[in-house]
Amino acid sequence: MKGQCHCRECQYISGGSPNVLMGVPEDSFAYTKGEPKHFKRADLENGSTREFCGTCGTHIVSRVPNMPLVFIKVGTLDDPSIFGMPDMAIFTLDKQTFHTIPEGVASYERLPG
Repeated sequence: MKGQCHCRECQYISGGSPNVLMGVPEDSFAYTKGEPKHFKRADLENGSTREFCGTCGTHIVSRVPNMPLVFIKVGTLDDPSIFGMPDMAIFTLDKQTFHTIPEGVASYERLPG
């Protein structure tokens, strides 16, 4: 899964832009060096757990409750060009007027299906 997330929480952590991410099966993801720090907002009932580098603060992945995927932040990849184009844009109900969705990309107000 390759997407743009336009939800307000992603806008907060990205500095205002949609979050560009790749979803991979949880059992196929592992850190090869070190352990991340974790953060989850207490004010959200089903908030995501964000994992980030404890040294530089870079947001690496998010884990959503009851979803067997790890959402990797594309900007953290050594070669972000492997991302190509998103397959979908999600949570577009929170999309700002200055956000753009590439032509032909499926858009969903919340999550698909």
